[in-house]
Amino acid sequence: MFLNTIQPKEGSTHNAKRVGRGIGSGLGKTGGRGHKGQKSRSGGFHKVGFEGGQMPLQRRLPKRGFNSMSSVFNAEIRLDELNLLAVSEVDILTLKQVGLVPLVARSVKVIASGEIKKAVILKGIKFTAGARVAIEAAGGKVEE
Repeated sequence: MFLNTIQPKEGSTHNAKRVGRGIGSGLGKTGGRGHKGQKSRSGGFHKVGFEGGQMPLQRRLPKRGFNSMSSVFNAEIRLDELNLLAVSEVDILTLKQVGLVPLVARSVKVIASGEIKKAVILKGIKFTAGARVAIEAAGGKVEE
């Protein structure tokens, strides 16, 4: 096989429509564009969503909300959830195995909600200032 002999598969290509080539072709006179109007003229087009000058639907409806694409990969756990763990050293892998955070989570943050009663050591986990105070008060420590 040579580059100059390569051809598309038989039946995979079709001849282009040749419009405006007389009545007998079936695409003569108006060339498949109908009669009059913006879309029949050369260069006549309008943008997607254009409604003839009426205020388009995407502008009539109010803007609302925001969905962060990175929120799937960030997880939060509360202080009282750390009490449920049987281990004293906690990292992201431990939290995933127990099921406290989703498997797709890339970063985890401890928030100061609830009480912690046991001493835990956090490794590679973020935390709020209040959570840090509570963990250290319970006898645990955080490693950044």
